Amino acid sequence: MELDLGAVRAFIAIADHQHFGAAADQLGLTQQAISKRIAKLEAGLGTTLFQRSRNGSGLTEDGTTFLPHARALIALADQASESVSGRVRPLRVDVLETRIVATELIRDFAHAHAGVEVDIITSSGLRSGRSALVNGAIDVAFARVVGALDPSIDHVPAYLEPVHVLIGRKHRLAAHRQIRLSELTDSVARMPGNEPGSEWRQYYDDLAAEFRLTIDTSGPYFGLEHLLDDIADTADSFVFTGERLRAPWHPEVVQIPVVEPIPGYPHSMLWQRRNRHPALPRLIDYVTADFRPYDPEIHWLPAAELHSGLWANHPAKSP
Repeated sequence: MELDLGAVRAFIAIADHQHFGAAADQLGLTQQAISKRIAKLEAGLGTTLFQRSRNGSGLTEDGTTFLPHARALIALADQASESVSGRVRPLRVDVLETRIVATELIRDFAHAHAGVEVDIITSSGLRSGRSALVNGAIDVAFARVVGALDPSIDHVPAYLEPVHVLIGRKHRLAAHRQIRLSELTDSVARMPGNEPGSEWRQYYDDLAAEFRLTIDTSGPYFGLEHLLDDIADTADSFVFTGERLRAPWHPEVVQIPVVEPIPGYPHSMLWQRRNRHPALPRLIDYVTADFRPYDPEIHWLPAAELHSGLWANHPAKSP
């Protein structure tokens, strides 16, 4: 079949928003029009790409397989157009979720560099980001770096984010201004649906092993708002969060920093060495200029970051 680029763009927009209506708004289409494009694409591919539900539209297994190829196809199409139009396309930045610190960094960068256009893309983290960088579907990814990377990918530490906890007012520690990890050994960290093999799962598994914490990953994940409702009703569980994660306000949940030591979640910035987007060097300089390195006197990091040697230094570089 001949793939309709408009249908492929619609597919990517729905995958990013997990909602047909939000994707239609982004593309300036009616929901009926975007549904027709997806129906045509699914018919041509002979498969179902989305699982529709009352809460949104998630990718099927075939949809997940198709997504990186779809991104690469659109990236090539855009590059072909730009080669004759002379227009500089937006810098495509991949983040795990729009609530996290990487989105805050990019927003601050965009405000400081008003002439730079940025497209935010959400994904499943390092595993999808690696292939998307290699095939040119994205320019930049923010993720924790674990394992081997393609030789064409470079990276620098971007932000060492202090870990906090979200805890219900019924919990005995709710009135504390700070919490030590040793005080959490008789409580349970709730992380439902925590993806096995993901870089964040590995981080919290290492943290739990070193400080004898208990993590419960059981049950489906209905979103952070629902999880906070669950935490508010218990006196013996909590949720790990980042200092700058935009958690929704809940009247019965408080956010408290973890200290002695402060666990730091290591966010890195990744890009392809051959990428020549004019905004990329400016973003690298912006991110590395404010990088605050690991301090062994106050921070905790997993062995992978300690052995890399990058997190204790100031990593200034440009492509």
